[in-house]
Amino acid sequence: MKNICILGSTGSIGTQTMEIVRAYKDDLKVVSMSAAHNTELMEKQVREVAPSKVCMFDEKAAEELRARIADTDTKVLSGMEGLIELCEDENCEMVVTAVVGMIGIRPTIAAINAGKDIALANKETLVCAGHIIMPLAKKMGVKILPVDSEHSAIFQSLQGFPRKSLERILLTASGGPFRGKKREELVNITWREALKHPNWTMGKKVTIDSSTLVNKGLEVMEASWLFDVTPDKITVVIQPQSIIHSAVQYVDGGIIAQLGTPDMKLPIQYALFYPDRRPMDEERLDLFKIGQIGLEKPDTETFKGLKLAYRAANEGGSLPTVFNAANEKAVALFLEDKIRFLDIYDIIEKAMDEHKTIPDPGVEEILNAEKECYELIDSMEFS
Repeated sequence: MKNICILGSTGSIGTQTMEIVRAYKDDLKVVSMSAAHNTELMEKQVREVAPSKVCMFDEKAAEELRARIADTDTKVLSGMEGLIELCEDENCEMVVTAVVGMIGIRPTIAAINAGKDIALANKETLVCAGHIIMPLAKKMGVKILPVDSEHSAIFQSLQGFPRKSLERILLTASGGPFRGKKREELVNITWREALKHPNWTMGKKVTIDSSTLVNKGLEVMEASWLFDVTPDKITVVIQPQSIIHSAVQYVDGGIIAQLGTPDMKLPIQYALFYPDRRPMDEERLDLFKIGQIGLEKPDTETFKGLKLAYRAANEGGSLPTVFNAANEKAVALFLEDKIRFLDIYDIIEKAMDEHKTIPDPGVEEILNAEKECYELIDSMEFS
């Protein structure tokens, strides 16, 4: 029996993790979990798995949940202190970090310091603090197991081979709903159109990021830290069907890829049970039905998010934090109909241009860079 904590249990990754727990209830025990605001779903999850502790990041939501589950033995915490307490709990062996945003950094550090393995689904943790997280994990002997489908695919493709034989990472992307379009065709795109992803079902923020290719840029930075390669050793390849989840090219020219249906449960389950592979009752990939698998180069002139991400990754320091923070703020404005689709790129670029990069930022400097970026964007005027 493996005792796990799920940070972000009511979100997309969190609810799919719960599906795996249901399938393997004799092997996985949820001892704690967290959410931001969704008290209704959290109550259902508490009554299903009876965790010892839960955390609602919002204090009002925590008060509401306490009233809802007053008849249970589950302790309700709140805020950042609550998240850290979950991660440090001696009864927890692995933390699934499925929260969105930089709130995942501190709890992840706390979990690593407490010797917990990490099933990582929070991009910001490595994008903004990879220089802190990866050396700390190595020092503490903790596994960082990727949950993103692309990074899981790379991780799986590396199994059984020495890391020195890796020549290049081939990071795949679907291209999103606007693949093939040019800038002039994106001027009046709405957020409703951007949410119509052709292959994946994801949260709003990640889906918008997929449509701009910013998500792929964040994944380049994440892969750079996870697999200890420079950004120039990572090539993004558009694979519209989302069948090739990513691949690795070795020094002898051989390429090994991981293929499958567009389903996040496989990488989640692989991380939970690594190095074992467990049966999964899901649809199988039918290569005969697919017939052909298409591959394309990304259009980084139209979808500037990817180009800006490589710039941030190559400069490093605090600039990836600014890239990420500016995008978060811009996407929020786009979803509120306050800016247009292409404004997202302009906001990110202006924020990066205005920022003076800190070479080796600590956690407080990372959070301050985010705050200053938000303040800059709040001062901008949009037509």
